[in-house]
Amino acid sequence: MSTRLLLRSTLWWLVASASLTAQTAEQIVRRSEDLLKGKSSRGTFSMTIKTPDYARTMQMDSWWVGDEKALIVVTAPRREAGNKTLKIRNELWMYLRNTETTIKVPPSMMLQSWNGSDFTNDDLVRESSLIDDYTMRIVTRDSVAGASTWQLELIPKPDAPVVWGRILYWVRVADYLPARAEYFDERGVRTRTMTFDNFRRLGGRLIPARQSIVNELKPGHRTTFEYISVEFDVAISDRIFSFRELEKGTTR
Repeated sequence: MSTRLLLRSTLWWLVASASLTAQTAEQIVRRSEDLLKGKSSRGTFSMTIKTPDYARTMQMDSWWVGDEKALIVVTAPRREAGNKTLKIRNELWMYLRNTETTIKVPPSMMLQSWNGSDFTNDDLVRESSLIDDYTMRIVTRDSVAGASTWQLELIPKPDAPVVWGRILYWVRVADYLPARAEYFDERGVRTRTMTFDNFRRLGGRLIPARQSIVNELKPGHRTTFEYISVEFDVAISDRIFSFRELEKGTTR
């Protein structure tokens, strides 16, 4: 390699490295969230729950508009098909098909399991921008599953309505997608770990099609979400997020 070419290559590497390190933690997380969520989405996914005693899989359809509105409908297995969850901002309702009843989830039930998973009702309600609720910093450069990542530390803002005392968050350098997250309670105890994998193109963009949550407080408990199909930035009618639709047998 000529001296001039070597100097050009070295200069390019230095400029690229500087651009990476010049980014703030907030910029990295914001870009990661935008890639993962989109302005709206419509999709189908499976949720598999494993414990030392049993394993079961559910299939669901979902509609999301930003972080404000969501409807999730169970489509399988048959005994649970038709059960629905409606989220509007910080409020949550459950529709139970077998009894044809709609229940508003009270604050006392927010930390209970959502559909028997390692995901809580509060997780669904607090599905908000990390930027809004946390201050953050870049801790170091790391590697997850062979991919170069930024390791970030997120600390809740004083008045943020969140349950975590700290989050460690890994974001892949190459594509800004999340690779791993560790959640700690206010005492500093790690309570769960989330991993992101099976990166592939769905809905016209590269996303981690599988997300797994390991419950650190309950050995052998794991919940895995896997996208079957998804579309991003699609038009979704507001009527989907109404009580009338919640209690109907069909959703459009």
